[in-house]
Amino acid sequence: METANQIASLGTFQVLKVPLGFIRLLEWLFAIFAFATCGGYSGQLRVSVDCVNKTDSNLSININFAYPFRLNQVYFDVPTCEGRSQERLFLVGDFSSSAEFFVTIAVFAFLYSLLATVVYIFFQNTYRENNRGPFIDFIVTVVFSFMWLVSSSAWAKGLSDVKVATDPDEVVLLMSACKVQTNKCGSAYGPIWSGLNTSVVFGYLNFVLWAGNIWFVFKETGWHKGGAARYPSSAPEKQAAPFNQPSYNQGTFDQSGGGFSGTGDLGQSEYSQVGTYTSSGPTSY
Repeated sequence: METANQIASLGTFQVLKVPLGFIRLLEWLFAIFAFATCGGYSGQLRVSVDCVNKTDSNLSININFAYPFRLNQVYFDVPTCEGRSQERLFLVGDFSSSAEFFVTIAVFAFLYSLLATVVYIFFQNTYRENNRGPFIDFIVTVVFSFMWLVSSSAWAKGLSDVKVATDPDEVVLLMSACKVQTNKCGSAYGPIWSGLNTSVVFGYLNFVLWAGNIWFVFKETGWHKGGAARYPSSAPEKQAAPFNQPSYNQGTFDQSGGGFSGTGDLGQSEYSQVGTYTSSGPTSY
């Protein structure tokens, strides 16, 4: 495992210079941004009701809402333009499920990234023991990648619905006084969405980080190196001999005789009929 050996040789906090540790640190940081921008949001809008009888008007009706965006529990009082009577209205919709799901994933991702970074720095040997650490790390990284994609998409849809439900022009339609043409209703200002828009961006950035880190965690597992070791390339077969050499019944070899020339000529040496090699002279028949 190349990265693991590199981490061990570099030392403790040097792991943060390796892609595996550096991306974990970014995941930890971006998770903070994700749940902070969503979970810490509070918005306000203001509408006005100008009745024919000016004494019944209310030109500054503030409506406050915040995470987890249970808008159906947010109420506000508006004049009915019929004397000094007022009616209590509620916003429409409950978008807490997508918002809380997104924040929950962000918090757990923050905790796991922090835990993984600590393990990388201080418990390297335990992490690599029997490959259990890399296997668990790989599975958790894949799961969090998928959960970031799902939660970010769900929250993006939920945020779109929150924007519609808190649109001042839509809120005005809930007021009975605004249904009378002689009364004038309007909006002073609407919510600021930059914080929540940023939370969606951080959600998808976290998905990119976790999905990209899958490869670096995978390199730590035995699957990366085991694939080549499990299926080694077969060695090329030896080329068969073009012909079988005949076996000779050798006798005694006398080194005093002649040699074998490169052109295939035999020197003074000759073979006897019984297979003995001698240099004493020609054989008599």
